[in-house]
Amino acid sequence: MIKNIFITGLPGCGKTTLIKEILKELKIPAKGFFTEEIRKEGERVGFKIVTLSKKEGILAEKGFKSPYRVSKYGVILKDLEEIGIKEIEEGLKGDFLIVVDEIGKMELFSNKFREVILKALDSKNKILGTIMLKENQFCDKIKQRKDTKVFYLTRENREEVKKEILWHFQSLQKKK
Repeated sequence: MIKNIFITGLPGCGKTTLIKEILKELKIPAKGFFTEEIRKEGERVGFKIVTLSKKEGILAEKGFKSPYRVSKYGVILKDLEEIGIKEIEEGLKGDFLIVVDEIGKMELFSNKFREVILKALDSKNKILGTIMLKENQFCDKIKQRKDTKVFYLTRENREEVKKEILWHFQSLQKKK
């Protein structure tokens, strides 16, 4: 049975926006987080984590000195681990849809993040998330799981993907 749905695609194709829209329409209890841009004067200067329970933390900042880097951004694992991972762990304690935006380069620097993702995948909880498009050993194993479906999102197929994901989760709810 497919219980995990991930969306992949090129940057800026609307993955995060689509997940937010799906969550609004599903109206089922969910726990997890989104990764959002931090902008100053129109320029992207970093990324923050925003949980569904409204906690926020910094994931990466331009110029931040860190052993973990993606392009010009220094990655800050502390907030991911203390805010994002805790939110997922809370969701695993109950019958919540787990939302993970995203499983990407920055997040994968954290071994704790990898562990909680595997724990969530192996749990009874359903997952709705975004996952990096590029090849990556950890992500590729997730994409190949029998209980997981991955949608490649484009601007052209957006509505079709949305309908299919909504139908999938609504039909799982009816089977309860």
